Amino acid sequence: MWRRLMVFEELVSRQNLISHGAHGDHGENLNLLISPVIPVSPVADTVWLNQFFKHHQSAPIKKSIVMTLMIPILVFLFVTLTILSVYWLLFRPANATTQRLRDLGSPLNAPAAPVINAAPTVAERIATPLNRVLPASPDELRTLQRKLMYAGYRAPSAALLYRGIQTVCLIGFPLVTFGVCQLLQRPLSKSLGFVMLALLIGYLLPRIVLDKITAERQLHIQWGLADALDLLTVTVEAGMDFNAALVRVCEELHTAHPVLAAELELVNLEIRVGRSRAQALRNLGERNNVDDLRALCTMLIQSDRFGTSVGRAIRVYAHTLRTKRRQRAEQAAQKAAVKLLMPLALFLFPTLFIVVLGPAFLTLMDMFFKK
Repeated sequence: MWRRLMVFEELVSRQNLISHGAHGDHGENLNLLISPVIPVSPVADTVWLNQFFKHHQSAPIKKSIVMTLMIPILVFLFVTLTILSVYWLLFRPANATTQRLRDLGSPLNAPAAPVINAAPTVAERIATPLNRVLPASPDELRTLQRKLMYAGYRAPSAALLYRGIQTVCLIGFPLVTFGVCQLLQRPLSKSLGFVMLALLIGYLLPRIVLDKITAERQLHIQWGLADALDLLTVTVEAGMDFNAALVRVCEELHTAHPVLAAELELVNLEIRVGRSRAQALRNLGERNNVDDLRALCTMLIQSDRFGTSVGRAIRVYAHTLRTKRRQRAEQAAQKAAVKLLMPLALFLFPTLFIVVLGPAFLTLMDMFFKK
């Protein structure tokens, strides 16, 4: 054992001398490495030396393979943990107890004054320095707040968070794309095209998502408005006051149409705090930007002003609204044939032609070109 330790130390010193540029050609260096350090006569020492040389030559190859595998694994783990951390900070879900307390204390069950939390959240603390990178003008902020209001985000910090998300997408997408291109060793000319594409996606993605959320919310309000008017007509003609009828309609629509029920509940709360019915209905139309809802609010304001029957007006408008909804469904059904034309022409018809005319075309080729 002592002899092997001495041989190991001497071999390591000679290998270091060769790797640091010892004088002499390759043959001299090889003789220096394999020259006997001490007389080793036993066969076991010779076998051990052979194993040492094999292990010493394969060690750098194994180390390079391990490093090559570790780099993408570490990059993947870093990116995954970063995305999960940002998602947890911005969209952290409430636990079961908190959600149950919110349901029990919702305005539909027990109306209460809203509690304004002045302490900034974690998302607001992250978005505040990001907004300083690309500040917005007051006109842009007002337009953005109106768009967020149409989408259902009416918190004071909604515009701040949206601008922070815009900044992260605008800066983060190109940086991540450039890093991936560098890891894949893409040339700079090709990487520049991918970076510009990522910049365009980061600029357009938040706007597209916001427009999609707004359109879905307006569609839900539009489809639930006819049911709400039917319930409102029944309750008003049964002798209930308009405010009490609104409360009853909100309770009935809470499961089927929760977005519309929440909007009608806001109208009832505004009337309770002292605003006039006309102003509360006008605010309802401005908050949602739905044409049918604006027309309903205008009709109710005029009925209240001129003293006409609210129940009869709501009944007539509900019939008109159901006719419009049926016409929209028929229009969507007529558009479906036109929308299917392009996929059929691009995907189905070429495949059908290949299946039907392919054997005949091959037979003709054999007949004319076989000779």
